[in-house]
Parts: sequence; structure tokens; C-alpha cells
Amino acid sequence: MPSRESPEEAVELLLDRGYTACEIDFESGFWMDYPFAERLGELAREHDIMLSVHAPLFGFMGHLEAGGRKFTSAVGALDRSAGIVAASGAELVVFHPGFLLGRSREDAIDAVVEQLSTLRDRLEAKDRGVPFGIEVMGRVRDLGSVDDVVDIAHRLDWVRPVLDFAHMHATSDGAFVEPEPFREALEQADAVIDTGAPFHIHFSDIAFANRNETKHLPYGEGTLRAEPLREALAAFERPATVISESPDEASSQAIRAVLSGRGRESVSSRAS
Repeated sequence: MPSRESPEEAVELLLDRGYTACEIDFESGFWMDYPFAERLGELAREHDIMLSVHAPLFGFMGHLEAGGRKFTSAVGALDRSAGIVAASGAELVVFHPGFLLGRSREDAIDAVVEQLSTLRDRLEAKDRGVPFGIEVMGRVRDLGSVDDVVDIAHRLDWVRPVLDFAHMHATSDGAFVEPEPFREALEQADAVIDTGAPFHIHFSDIAFANRNETKHLPYGEGTLRAEPLREALAAFERPATVISESPDEASSQAIRAVLSGRGRESVSSRAS
């Protein structure tokens, strides 16, 4: 979000910069109240800007104990994130899948699904039964591969995969340089997302070591490019919302330009 001062200033800056989507950044904590969210949603709809919400990083499911302090904090974070989505009319809550915590991948996924199901009952009772998006992560040996998030989304019809291509580029040791790996990941997600709902994608250039992400890079400094993503998306009828997680505005603009078909200066996709 380019401004936290007011919804009006935030939307004005988004429009000035040419964006048609924005992810509300709660990774490090909540900074927006419900009246702010409601007004932001009104302005976003008026100007055809797609909103999403990224929950705080501690807002994940799959805890070893469903009832401890960390679990309670995570439930509260996801509950409030869903409340902001409901108030603003945003598309979905993006959240992280959690960790293996010494378990097999299958047991960890079972725990995530079980705890998400319990959370869903709480949210629906408060009229906060909004879509959730579970993000592909950037560490090769932990929970959160594209197979993991697709499996979870397959088992919960209100959860969608969030394809983070920077993370997948890192965990594949830089394999996302041609359209085919992008198409394969999009096909997996397409199979479990409701008809008409958009792909939700995170994108930036990335540094990695030993198949683990290290940091997001300015666009062009690493080896991940937006042209293969643009080509891969063209094979699908489904629209896409693409959120740049680049560390600088110039990089986000470069990615947006590629995805809107204007070369390096981006498909039915949105970029922010």
C-alpha cells in the first residue's frame, strides 16, 4: 500500500502509478482499522482496483498444539485479516502454510487442513467466510511447495494456491527461465481454483542459495523474468492478479510493463 495516511491518498497514488491491484501489507502487523478498510474498498471498487490482504507472518496454521499461545495469536491474526477483507471487499486473505516442525509432510498438511477447518467455523459465525490464498514458500526442505499448497487447496474449497514464482525459482535452483515451468505450476493451480476466480500470483526477481531464497532483488539483477510468465498466462482463460514484491518502485513498474504487453518498459493480468 503506497500510503497509510488515508484511503484517498493510497488510491490516488495507485492510480498515478498505473496499478490496478494492491495487496494490503499486514506482514509485520495491523495498521489499518475497519473504517479505513471500508473507505478503501469503496474507492478501490470505484476505480477498478483489485485488493487483497496479506496476513501477518505469524498467522499460519498447522501448529503442533491447537490451543497454545502461538496458535491463539495465529487464529486472531487470520480472523482480523478476514475481517479486513470482508470490510473492504478484497479478493482474499494471503497467508503462509506453516512449518513441518519435525513431522512428515503428510502429517503437517493434515494439521494445516484440520486447523483451517476449525478456523472456518469461527469465521463463518462472524460473517467473515472469505476466500483464503495459501502461498508457495521459498525453502526447499520445509512445508509450502506448490504440491503442498495445491493439496491443501484441493481439500478446502475456500482456499486457493498463491503462486510465488520468486520462491519457486529459488527452490528449483533457477529453473523458471522458460514458459513451460510457469505453465505447469499454473495448470496445478487452475485445477483447484473455482471457475471465474483469478490466479493470485506474487512475482519479483530473487536471490537464492542452496535452493533457498535469500532476498528479493531489483528486477534484472537476478535471473527471473516476467516474459515467460506473460506467455504462460496467455494459455489460460482465467484472469490473473500479479502482485510485485520487488524492493523498489522501478522494478514493479518494469514487471507491470512486461505483463501488460509493453516490453521491458506485461494476458489478462493485473500488476501491483
